[in-house]
Amino acid sequence: MNSSLFRAGFLSSANLSPFPLSPPSLLPRLSANGILRTSKRIFFRANASSLTSMANDQGIAGSPRQQLAKLFEESLKLTIPEELDIDPAIAPCQNPKFGDYQCNNAMGLWSKVKGKSTQYKNPQQIGQAIKANLPASEMIDGSSIAGPGFVNVKLSGHWIAKCIQNMLMDGIETWAPKLSVKRAVVDFSSPNIAKEMHVGHLRSTIIGDTLACMLEYSNVEVLRRNHVGDWGTQFGMLIEFLFEKFPSLEVVNDQAIGDLEAFYKASKLRFDSDPAFKERAQRAVVSLQAGEEKYRNAWAEICKISRSGYEKVYEHLGVQLEEKGESFYNPYIPNALELLNKEGLIEESEGARVIFIEGKKIPLIVVKRDGGYNYASTDLAALWYRLNEEKAEWIIYVTDVGQREHFEMLFAAAKRAGWLPADDRTYPKASHVGFGLVLGEDGKRFRTRSTETVKLVDLLIEAKSRCKTALIERGKDKEWTEEELDKTAEAVGYGAVKYADLKNNRTTNYTFSFDQMLNDKGNTAVYLLYAHARICSIIRKSGKDIEELKKVGKIDLAHPDERVLGLHLLQFAEVVEDSCTNLLPNGLCEYLYNLSEDFTGFYTNCQVVGSAEETSRLLLCEATAVVMRKCFHLLGITPVYKI
Repeated sequence: MNSSLFRAGFLSSANLSPFPLSPPSLLPRLSANGILRTSKRIFFRANASSLTSMANDQGIAGSPRQQLAKLFEESLKLTIPEELDIDPAIAPCQNPKFGDYQCNNAMGLWSKVKGKSTQYKNPQQIGQAIKANLPASEMIDGSSIAGPGFVNVKLSGHWIAKCIQNMLMDGIETWAPKLSVKRAVVDFSSPNIAKEMHVGHLRSTIIGDTLACMLEYSNVEVLRRNHVGDWGTQFGMLIEFLFEKFPSLEVVNDQAIGDLEAFYKASKLRFDSDPAFKERAQRAVVSLQAGEEKYRNAWAEICKISRSGYEKVYEHLGVQLEEKGESFYNPYIPNALELLNKEGLIEESEGARVIFIEGKKIPLIVVKRDGGYNYASTDLAALWYRLNEEKAEWIIYVTDVGQREHFEMLFAAAKRAGWLPADDRTYPKASHVGFGLVLGEDGKRFRTRSTETVKLVDLLIEAKSRCKTALIERGKDKEWTEEELDKTAEAVGYGAVKYADLKNNRTTNYTFSFDQMLNDKGNTAVYLLYAHARICSIIRKSGKDIEELKKVGKIDLAHPDERVLGLHLLQFAEVVEDSCTNLLPNGLCEYLYNLSEDFTGFYTNCQVVGSAEETSRLLLCEATAVVMRKCFHLLGITPVYKI
């Protein structure tokens, strides 16, 4: 098994419990017949109507798509009363000249009633009936039929304006989608102890943080888990090397060890070239697993030093995580495997214990030939813990696409055991969020000139440095304080790195280029941050108190470009919902870029300051800035307010 494909990278050692042992109250609890609570787990289905809690369930109006779905649901019941549980198929119109949204149920309904005793002779007649049965609503300005029964709807400009004004008064949180999932685990970043975080960890950390932010905004309790590689055979090698270099552990610290990555490589070289050292390292693993204090202290010190390194990276990125590494789940492995064994899933194969998965050429190895546990053992125990102890309804793993098959097999085993439902549309569920490689401009894996993997902290420092240089070249060092200059360079530099990753479909590789990501034109964080700062500047230069305008002013979307911008603002919640449910952050990036483009169209054609419509248009500027800031927050980017 190629360890480079895995989060933690190393197999756990023999099936001895690590230290400290978890108290009995935290260990898996078996019933009299050895079956866990999961045997009686209640699964619930998430469909179009339950995936997002609707207005009546939450006392909140909901997004335009949600509200239209409610209206069309009533219409469909009247149109085809014999067809139950029809989910309204509501989507934005591809061509805005036909309307803003469309209902696409007519064709599907026709296929169900065709040939039966029905009053309808074709799908267009069904579409006409759906339109006729649509309840009256202040949100709808008009409706029409197109093609084979598509029902197009144009929203009322007055209603759009009122929704935006309400948001300005009540806050952007009122636009948050309400997912039916209450608690989720997002497993991301997951560096290896004793190794530097490199550019390969960038995608997992950034994508995972954004998914967590979007779920949190959607009122989901998110357990942000850092599944670090803090257990396994490599620690025997590291501990023994540590004892040689520092006989007294009292003097060991990050300054004494220096570069932890170099320390790891030196110990690995010694392990591979010195048989006597290798034997001592293997004995050290046994002593560590047995909980001997000397080895435990050495292990803890290595973890501490390593942790201080990657916590600096998280501080730069503004990412919050709770560490629960491999060592945490090790005590749960024996009982988790016993449960699987009682279900008849585990079989003997060539001296190992495995689970055969239908459609896979190789089995999932859960106990090695030497009786030791491995990555699959730990992940099965972690999955059990997250379902049963943490009560997670959705467990999301953010790793590279190379681990896809591993997670397919893991989830298949959990479904066979009854831990997860067979239907992927039913909760609780587990999802693998795979991502591609970070490439250099030569099209190869991104590395330094010496072919070393790029350290993540160095990359972030470089991004900030380049931004600061660009700001100084524009004379900002003479206009701003040093603190303002430094904070702006950090916000723009780190934001540029994040956005350059997130705007791509995560499943594809992307090319890392400072020149492209720091460009102030096109779809970049620099352009978007500057666009936000320009909006703030427009409001400041008006000299008006925007908070007072919110109370006394009124938005009017009379100009076509005002309406285009207003509708786009209103669709924010739908985009967040889709990005959450599809686990694709690039949808939010696309929305943000298009929002800035729509604002440009509005500002180009609609005079703001000094116009008769100044109050309305300033409020529209403020609404755009509010939504942009929320997008930045969800993407982990700090907004800037002046340029």
